[in-house]
Amino acid sequence: MSDGTWELHGLKLSYFTGKLEAWLRARGLPFRFVEMDTAGFRACARATGVAQMPALLSPGGEWLTDTTAILRRLEAEVPGPALQPEAPLAAFLSLFLEDAFDEWLWRPALYYRWAYADDARLMSRRIAATLMRDLPLPMALKAAGVRHRQQSVYLRQDGITRATAPSVARLYLEVLDHLEPVLATRPFLFGERPVAADFGLFGSMFRHFSSDPTPAEILRERAPAVLAWTGRLWNADPGRIGAAPLPATAPRDLDPLLQLAARDHLAELDANASAAAGGLKVARFRRGGVDWRLTVSPYRVQCLADLQVAFAALGTADRAEVQGRLGTEAGILARPVQPAPLLAQRIRNRLWT
Repeated sequence: MSDGTWELHGLKLSYFTGKLEAWLRARGLPFRFVEMDTAGFRACARATGVAQMPALLSPGGEWLTDTTAILRRLEAEVPGPALQPEAPLAAFLSLFLEDAFDEWLWRPALYYRWAYADDARLMSRRIAATLMRDLPLPMALKAAGVRHRQQSVYLRQDGITRATAPSVARLYLEVLDHLEPVLATRPFLFGERPVAADFGLFGSMFRHFSSDPTPAEILRERAPAVLAWTGRLWNADPGRIGAAPLPATAPRDLDPLLQLAARDHLAELDANASAAAGGLKVARFRRGGVDWRLTVSPYRVQCLADLQVAFAALGTADRAEVQGRLGTEAGILARPVQPAPLLAQRIRNRLWT
Protein backbone atom coordinates (compact mmCIF):
# COMPACT_ATOMS: atom_id res chain seq x y z
CA MET A 1 0.00 0.00 0.00
CA SER A 2 1.28 3.39 -0.97
CA ASP A 3 0.76 4.96 2.45
CA GLY A 4 3.32 2.62 4.05
CA THR A 5 0.71 0.71 6.06
CA TRP A 6 0.80 -3.06 6.45
CA GLU A 7 -2.39 -5.15 6.45
CA LEU A 8 -2.80 -7.92 9.00
CA HIS A 9 -5.52 -10.41 8.03
CA GLY A 10 -6.72 -12.72 10.79
CA LEU A 11 -9.11 -13.09 13.71
CA LYS A 12 -9.07 -11.37 17.07
CA LEU A 13 -9.37 -14.75 18.80
CA SER A 14 -6.52 -16.42 16.90
CA TYR A 15 -3.35 -17.65 18.67
CA PHE A 16 -0.91 -16.69 15.92
CA THR A 17 -2.73 -13.56 14.82
CA GLY A 18 -2.29 -12.23 18.36
CA LYS A 19 1.41 -13.09 18.36
CA LEU A 20 2.02 -11.19 15.11
CA GLU A 21 -0.19 -8.24 16.09
CA ALA A 22 1.75 -7.76 19.34
CA TRP A 23 5.07 -7.84 17.44
CA LEU A 24 3.89 -5.22 14.93
CA ARG A 25 2.74 -2.97 17.79
CA ALA A 26 6.03 -3.35 19.67
CA ARG A 27 8.00 -2.62 16.50
CA GLY A 28 5.90 0.47 15.79
CA LEU A 29 4.97 -0.65 12.27
CA PRO A 30 1.80 1.08 11.01
CA PHE A 31 -0.81 -1.54 10.18
CA ARG A 32 -4.51 -1.98 9.80
CA PHE A 33 -6.31 -5.09 11.01
CA VAL A 34 -8.63 -6.86 8.56
CA GLU A 35 -10.88 -9.40 10.24
CA MET A 36 -11.31 -12.43 8.01
CA ASP A 37 -14.61 -13.89 6.94
CA THR A 38 -14.76 -17.08 4.88
CA ALA A 39 -14.43 -15.18 1.60
CA GLY A 40 -11.46 -13.22 2.97
CA PHE A 41 -9.84 -16.42 4.19
CA ARG A 42 -10.13 -17.96 0.72
CA ALA A 43 -8.76 -14.78 -0.88
CA CYS A 44 -5.71 -14.82 1.44
CA ALA A 45 -5.17 -18.51 0.69
CA ARG A 46 -5.14 -17.76 -3.03
CA ALA A 47 -2.70 -14.89 -2.51
CA THR A 48 -0.28 -16.77 -0.25
CA GLY A 49 -0.76 -20.29 -1.59
CA VAL A 50 -1.50 -21.51 1.94
CA ALA A 51 -4.83 -21.79 3.77
CA GLN A 52 -3.89 -20.45 7.19
CA MET A 53 -4.01 -17.35 9.33
CA PRO A 54 -2.69 -14.80 9.85
CA ALA A 55 -1.57 -13.40 6.53
CA LEU A 56 0.37 -10.14 6.26
CA LEU A 57 0.32 -7.84 3.24
CA SER A 58 3.31 -5.53 2.95
CA PRO A 59 3.06 -1.89 1.83
CA GLY A 60 4.66 -3.04 -1.42
CA GLY A 61 1.98 -5.64 -2.06
CA GLU A 62 3.89 -8.78 -0.98
CA TRP A 63 2.00 -11.43 0.98
CA LEU A 64 3.71 -13.14 3.93
CA THR A 65 2.57 -16.03 6.10
CA ASP A 66 3.77 -18.19 9.04
CA THR A 67 4.52 -16.00 12.06
CA THR A 68 7.95 -17.43 12.83
CA ALA A 69 9.16 -16.76 9.29
CA ILE A 70 7.52 -13.33 9.23
CA LEU A 71 9.11 -12.20 12.50
CA ARG A 72 12.59 -13.34 11.46
CA ARG A 73 12.34 -11.66 8.09
CA LEU A 74 10.95 -8.37 9.36
CA GLU A 75 13.48 -8.32 12.22
CA ALA A 76 16.25 -8.47 9.61
CA GLU A 77 14.78 -6.19 6.94
CA VAL A 78 12.51 -3.59 8.55
CA PRO A 79 13.93 -0.76 10.70
CA GLY A 80 12.86 -0.66 14.33
CA PRO A 81 13.95 -1.67 17.84
CA ALA A 82 15.62 -5.10 17.82
CA LEU A 83 13.47 -7.80 19.39
CA GLN A 84 16.05 -10.56 19.49
CA PRO A 85 19.30 -10.74 21.52
CA GLU A 86 22.60 -10.23 19.70
CA ALA A 87 24.56 -12.66 21.91
CA PRO A 88 24.48 -16.08 20.15
CA LEU A 89 23.64 -18.12 23.26
CA ALA A 90 20.80 -15.83 24.34
CA ALA A 91 19.51 -15.65 20.76
CA PHE A 92 19.43 -19.45 20.48
CA LEU A 93 17.63 -19.94 23.79
CA SER A 94 15.10 -17.27 22.83
CA LEU A 95 14.42 -19.00 19.51
CA PHE A 96 14.17 -22.37 21.26
CA LEU A 97 11.54 -21.01 23.65
CA GLU A 98 9.67 -19.29 20.83
CA ASP A 99 9.42 -22.61 18.99
CA ALA A 100 8.38 -24.45 22.15
CA PHE A 101 5.72 -21.89 23.00
CA ASP A 102 4.38 -21.99 19.42
CA GLU A 103 4.25 -25.76 19.07
CA TRP A 104 4.24 -27.17 22.62
CA LEU A 105 1.78 -24.82 24.33
CA TRP A 106 -0.47 -25.08 21.27
CA ARG A 107 -1.99 -28.31 22.62
CA PRO A 108 -3.02 -27.10 26.11
CA ALA A 109 -4.25 -23.81 24.63
CA LEU A 110 -6.56 -25.67 22.25
CA TYR A 111 -7.44 -28.23 24.92
CA TYR A 112 -8.70 -25.64 27.38
CA ARG A 113 -10.64 -23.87 24.64
CA TRP A 114 -12.46 -26.91 23.26
CA ALA A 115 -12.56 -29.53 26.04
CA TYR A 116 -14.54 -27.41 28.53
CA ALA A 117 -18.23 -26.96 27.71
CA ASP A 118 -18.56 -23.26 28.63
CA ASP A 119 -15.40 -22.30 26.78
CA ALA A 120 -16.35 -24.33 23.70
CA ARG A 121 -19.85 -22.81 23.52
CA LEU A 122 -18.52 -19.27 23.87
CA MET A 123 -15.69 -19.59 21.35
CA SER A 124 -17.75 -21.47 18.78
CA ARG A 125 -20.30 -18.63 18.82
CA ARG A 126 -17.53 -16.04 18.48
CA ILE A 127 -16.10 -17.83 15.45
CA ALA A 128 -19.56 -18.20 13.95
CA ALA A 129 -20.15 -14.45 14.44
CA THR A 130 -16.82 -13.37 12.96
CA LEU A 131 -15.18 -15.75 10.51
CA MET A 132 -18.52 -17.19 9.35
CA ARG A 133 -20.48 -13.93 9.33
CA ASP A 134 -20.78 -14.03 5.54
CA LEU A 135 -22.49 -17.44 5.52
CA PRO A 136 -26.33 -17.24 5.34
CA LEU A 137 -26.96 -19.88 7.98
CA PRO A 138 -28.59 -19.75 11.44
CA MET A 139 -26.14 -18.75 14.17
CA ALA A 140 -26.87 -21.88 16.22
CA LEU A 141 -26.13 -24.13 13.24
CA LYS A 142 -22.88 -22.36 12.45
CA ALA A 143 -21.75 -22.49 16.08
CA ALA A 144 -22.57 -26.19 16.36
CA GLY A 145 -20.63 -26.92 13.17
CA VAL A 146 -17.61 -24.99 14.45
CA ARG A 147 -17.69 -26.78 17.80
CA HIS A 148 -17.88 -30.21 16.16
CA ARG A 149 -15.03 -29.42 13.77
CA GLN A 150 -12.74 -27.94 16.42
CA GLN A 151 -13.25 -30.74 18.92
CA SER A 152 -12.56 -33.30 16.22
CA VAL A 153 -9.39 -31.63 14.91
CA TYR A 154 -7.86 -30.18 18.07
CA LEU A 155 -8.86 -32.84 20.58
CA ARG A 156 -9.46 -36.26 19.04
CA GLN A 157 -7.06 -35.87 16.09
CA ASP A 158 -4.39 -34.24 18.26
CA GLY A 159 -3.94 -37.17 20.60
CA ILE A 160 -6.30 -36.09 23.38
CA THR A 161 -7.72 -39.16 25.13
CA ARG A 162 -8.88 -39.94 28.63
CA ALA A 163 -5.31 -41.06 29.35
CA THR A 164 -3.51 -38.02 27.90
CA ALA A 165 -5.94 -35.22 28.83
CA PRO A 166 -4.79 -34.86 32.47
CA SER A 167 -1.17 -34.34 31.41
CA VAL A 168 -2.22 -31.69 28.88
CA ALA A 169 -4.25 -29.83 31.50
CA ARG A 170 -1.38 -30.12 33.99
CA LEU A 171 1.18 -28.72 31.55
CA TYR A 172 -0.51 -25.31 31.64
CA LEU A 173 -0.22 -25.26 35.44
CA GLU A 174 3.44 -26.34 35.33
CA VAL A 175 4.31 -23.60 32.87
CA LEU A 176 2.54 -20.97 34.97
CA ASP A 177 4.40 -22.11 38.08
CA HIS A 178 7.74 -21.72 36.28
CA LEU A 179 6.83 -18.36 34.73
CA GLU A 180 5.35 -16.65 37.78
CA PRO A 181 8.60 -16.14 39.79
CA VAL A 182 10.42 -15.03 36.62
CA LEU A 183 7.88 -12.38 35.60
CA ALA A 184 7.41 -11.22 39.19
CA THR A 185 11.02 -9.96 39.14
CA ARG A 186 11.42 -8.32 35.69
CA PRO A 187 9.27 -6.92 32.88
CA PHE A 188 9.99 -9.58 30.24
CA LEU A 189 11.38 -13.09 30.05
CA PHE A 190 15.02 -12.15 29.43
CA GLY A 191 15.10 -8.70 31.01
CA GLU A 192 14.02 -5.14 30.27
CA ARG A 193 13.24 -5.74 26.61
CA PRO A 194 10.99 -8.37 24.96
CA VAL A 195 12.54 -10.95 22.64
CA ALA A 196 11.25 -13.68 20.32
CA ALA A 197 10.53 -15.93 23.32
CA ASP A 198 8.10 -13.34 24.72
CA PHE A 199 6.16 -13.14 21.48
CA GLY A 200 6.03 -16.92 21.17
CA LEU A 201 4.57 -17.15 24.66
CA PHE A 202 2.16 -14.30 23.99
CA GLY A 203 0.12 -16.20 21.38
CA SER A 204 -1.20 -18.74 23.85
CA MET A 205 -1.32 -16.44 26.88
CA PHE A 206 -3.13 -13.52 25.24
CA ARG A 207 -5.67 -15.05 22.90
CA HIS A 208 -6.31 -18.28 24.81
CA PHE A 209 -5.23 -18.57 28.43
CA SER A 210 -6.08 -15.00 29.46
CA SER A 211 -9.26 -14.81 27.33
CA ASP A 212 -11.06 -18.15 27.56
CA PRO A 213 -13.09 -18.50 30.78
CA THR A 214 -11.58 -21.63 32.35
CA PRO A 215 -7.85 -20.93 31.86
CA ALA A 216 -8.34 -17.20 32.51
CA GLU A 217 -9.69 -17.88 35.98
CA ILE A 218 -6.70 -20.12 36.67
CA LEU A 219 -4.32 -17.45 35.39
CA ARG A 220 -5.80 -14.71 37.57
CA GLU A 221 -5.57 -16.82 40.72
CA ARG A 222 -2.37 -18.76 40.13
CA ALA A 223 -0.09 -16.39 38.21
CA PRO A 224 -0.97 -12.69 38.48
CA ALA A 225 2.53 -11.65 37.37
CA VAL A 226 2.07 -13.60 34.15
CA LEU A 227 -1.27 -11.90 33.63
CA ALA A 228 0.40 -8.51 34.16
CA TRP A 229 3.14 -9.43 31.66
CA THR A 230 0.45 -10.17 29.07
CA GLY A 231 -0.89 -6.63 29.33
CA ARG A 232 2.63 -5.18 29.47
CA LEU A 233 3.66 -6.80 26.20
CA TRP A 234 0.42 -5.78 24.48
CA ASN A 235 1.05 -2.20 25.63
CA ALA A 236 4.78 -2.19 24.84
CA ASP A 237 5.93 1.16 23.50
CA PRO A 238 8.56 1.05 20.70
CA GLY A 239 10.38 4.07 22.12
CA ARG A 240 10.72 2.57 25.60
CA ILE A 241 11.73 -0.77 24.13
CA GLY A 242 14.41 0.86 22.01
CA ALA A 243 15.82 2.68 25.02
CA ALA A 244 16.10 -0.53 27.10
CA PRO A 245 19.23 -2.68 26.83
CA LEU A 246 19.13 -5.85 24.76
CA PRO A 247 19.51 -8.86 27.07
CA ALA A 248 23.04 -10.27 27.00
CA THR A 249 22.02 -13.66 28.36
CA ALA A 250 19.09 -15.87 29.28
CA PRO A 251 18.83 -15.56 33.08
CA ARG A 252 19.37 -18.72 35.10
CA ASP A 253 15.91 -18.63 36.63
CA LEU A 254 14.62 -19.68 33.18
CA ASP A 255 16.39 -23.04 33.47
CA PRO A 256 13.44 -24.96 35.00
CA LEU A 257 11.25 -23.80 32.10
CA LEU A 258 13.97 -24.61 29.56
CA GLN A 259 14.33 -28.09 30.99
CA LEU A 260 10.58 -28.69 31.01
CA ALA A 261 10.36 -27.60 27.38
CA ALA A 262 13.33 -29.78 26.43
CA ARG A 263 11.87 -32.80 28.23
CA ASP A 264 8.51 -32.51 26.49
CA HIS A 265 8.91 -30.50 23.30
CA LEU A 266 12.26 -31.80 22.06
CA ALA A 267 11.22 -35.38 22.79
CA GLU A 268 8.05 -34.93 20.72
CA LEU A 269 9.92 -33.22 17.88
CA ASP A 270 12.42 -36.09 17.85
CA ALA A 271 9.73 -38.78 17.78
CA ASN A 272 7.93 -36.91 15.01
CA ALA A 273 11.08 -36.54 12.90
CA SER A 274 12.04 -40.18 13.37
CA ALA A 275 8.60 -41.34 12.31
CA ALA A 276 8.68 -39.06 9.27
CA ALA A 277 12.13 -40.36 8.28
CA GLY A 278 10.78 -43.90 8.47
CA GLY A 279 7.85 -43.08 6.22
CA LEU A 280 5.34 -43.53 9.04
CA LYS A 281 2.11 -41.57 9.36
CA VAL A 282 1.91 -41.80 13.16
CA ALA A 283 4.55 -40.88 15.76
CA ARG A 284 4.54 -42.76 19.07
CA PHE A 285 6.26 -41.66 22.25
CA ARG A 286 5.82 -41.68 26.02
CA ARG A 287 5.39 -38.47 28.00
CA GLY A 288 3.80 -37.57 31.29
CA GLY A 289 3.50 -41.23 32.19
CA VAL A 290 1.23 -41.98 29.22
CA ASP A 291 1.66 -43.23 25.66
CA TRP A 292 1.00 -40.78 22.83
CA ARG A 293 0.04 -41.38 19.20
CA LEU A 294 0.15 -38.29 16.98
CA THR A 295 -0.15 -37.81 13.23
CA VAL A 296 3.28 -37.00 11.81
CA SER A 297 3.70 -33.27 11.15
CA PRO A 298 6.07 -32.20 8.33
CA TYR A 299 6.00 -28.69 9.79
CA ARG A 300 7.47 -29.95 13.06
CA VAL A 301 10.16 -31.87 11.18
CA GLN A 302 11.23 -28.48 9.87
CA CYS A 303 10.99 -26.93 13.34
CA LEU A 304 13.49 -29.46 14.68
CA ALA A 305 15.75 -29.05 11.66
CA ASP A 306 15.81 -25.27 12.15
CA LEU A 307 16.77 -25.69 15.82
CA GLN A 308 19.49 -28.21 14.94
CA VAL A 309 20.97 -25.89 12.31
CA ALA A 310 20.96 -22.98 14.78
CA PHE A 311 22.53 -25.17 17.48
CA ALA A 312 25.30 -26.33 15.10
CA ALA A 313 26.12 -22.68 14.32
CA LEU A 314 26.95 -21.96 17.98
CA GLY A 315 30.50 -22.02 19.24
CA THR A 316 31.74 -25.00 21.24
CA ALA A 317 31.33 -23.30 24.61
CA ASP A 318 27.81 -22.11 23.80
CA ARG A 319 26.75 -25.58 22.64
CA ALA A 320 28.02 -27.03 25.91
CA GLU A 321 26.12 -24.33 27.82
CA VAL A 322 22.89 -25.15 25.98
CA GLN A 323 23.29 -28.85 26.73
CA GLY A 324 23.97 -28.14 30.37
CA ARG A 325 20.98 -25.87 30.76
CA LEU A 326 18.46 -27.94 28.80
CA GLY A 327 19.42 -31.30 30.29
CA THR A 328 19.68 -34.75 28.75
CA GLU A 329 17.14 -34.16 25.97
CA ALA A 330 19.41 -31.45 24.55
CA GLY A 331 21.38 -34.20 22.82
CA ILE A 332 18.57 -34.28 20.25
CA LEU A 333 19.80 -30.91 18.99
CA ALA A 334 23.19 -32.40 18.08
CA ARG A 335 21.75 -35.18 15.91
CA PRO A 336 22.00 -35.04 12.10
CA VAL A 337 19.40 -32.82 10.47
CA GLN A 338 16.58 -34.67 8.72
CA PRO A 339 15.94 -33.61 5.09
CA ALA A 340 13.58 -30.65 5.08
CA PRO A 341 10.08 -31.24 3.69
CA LEU A 342 8.77 -29.09 0.88
CA LEU A 343 7.88 -25.58 2.02
CA ALA A 344 4.22 -26.15 1.16
CA GLN A 345 4.17 -29.13 3.52
CA ARG A 346 5.54 -27.08 6.40
CA ILE A 347 2.40 -25.09 6.91
CA ARG A 348 0.18 -26.06 9.81
CA ASN A 349 -3.55 -25.54 9.54
CA ARG A 350 -3.88 -22.60 11.92
CA LEU A 351 -7.50 -21.81 11.10
CA TRP A 352 -10.00 -21.16 13.90
CA THR A 353 -7.58 -21.64 16.78
